Amino acid sequence: MKPIDQLPSLSGLGRLNPWRNSRLETYILQTCISAFLSSLMIVAALIFLIEYVGISKSLGAKADVSGLSVIGLMLEKAPASILVLLPFAFLFGALFAFVNLNRRSELIAMRAAGVSAWRFVTPAAVTAFAFGILTIGVLNPVASLLSDQYDKAMATVDEDVPANAPEGGAVYLRQGDGHQQIVIRGASQDQVPGHLKGVTFWVYDIDTKQIPIFRKRIDAAEATLRPGYWQLRNAQEATVTGPPTPPYDMLTIPSNLDPQKAFKKYASTQSVPFWRLPGLIIQNRISGFSTALYELKLHQLLSTPLMFAAMTALGAVFSLRLMRLGGMTGLVISGISLGFVIFFVNQLFSSMGKAGVIPIALAGWSPAILAMLAAMTLLVYTEDG
Repeated sequence: MKPIDQLPSLSGLGRLNPWRNSRLETYILQTCISAFLSSLMIVAALIFLIEYVGISKSLGAKADVSGLSVIGLMLEKAPASILVLLPFAFLFGALFAFVNLNRRSELIAMRAAGVSAWRFVTPAAVTAFAFGILTIGVLNPVASLLSDQYDKAMATVDEDVPANAPEGGAVYLRQGDGHQQIVIRGASQDQVPGHLKGVTFWVYDIDTKQIPIFRKRIDAAEATLRPGYWQLRNAQEATVTGPPTPPYDMLTIPSNLDPQKAFKKYASTQSVPFWRLPGLIIQNRISGFSTALYELKLHQLLSTPLMFAAMTALGAVFSLRLMRLGGMTGLVISGISLGFVIFFVNQLFSSMGKAGVIPIALAGWSPAILAMLAAMTLLVYTEDG
């Protein structure tokens, strides 16, 4: 068996291999990486096929959409779906890798030589963990960017739903700093970015109990959002206690909104990359918006390496039974079934976290932790009886 740094296809991984001086772990690492890549290709092919059919069906009535355009939309949409199903790629990859080792009696030779199951499961789990770090740091931002491009392209293709245009042309914004909240309504003008007509500002003060108290209303003929402030023309204030003030030709209101992003449509969690999530959570929290979805997405991404490692360990555990003892098919089916159970548990916890039934951090981390505990329990039982 050749070390991983002597293999042409995997030579670049030699320096990253912590077991480069151990031929056994290196061989297992090579086998698992090959199986992971094969499983990933199968999952990606299925996703591409499903997305192509779905996009073709949704745009089938439009004669001006070519097949190449559908393929382009598919390539932009599919990566986000692939990332959702990546845990299954590691589950199936571990199953395939260790079943093949078992079929070739290599696991029997390892166990006969006194090698612990922990020794040949650890390289696979560590590899999956490292790929999880790569996923949240690189692959997720790329998939988010492509997903955002897909949304814009679909809005352009579908002329019935203009891109980033609210229903009826009305724009609703909100800004705040923890002491004051301002709700803004106006009519957008696409030809002038950041410009609104017929604008109304409702200003609320936040008391010590975090309860908004209406303070005043400002009506303006026009408003333009500039860095750090709103510039209003022909504005008039009306307070709760006093009469309306005389009209102002020009009036400025401080603002913490970003002129480049404030008028974009509300970003879905799928189109927000990992590196932007912390800043977006802080910004929305200051402005008074709910951050539950973004916090849940952040915790789920942070738990991704642990989830990949857990699914890999589960796949390995269900493949360790000796072939001559029989029952391997049932164990493999059980491993796959347990993987689907963990997937549905993840969706259940996500729904409970969004609804506020359980804390966001618990909803984001529990599925990965439970999967890892299940894998370690089964591995201990398999190894020590």
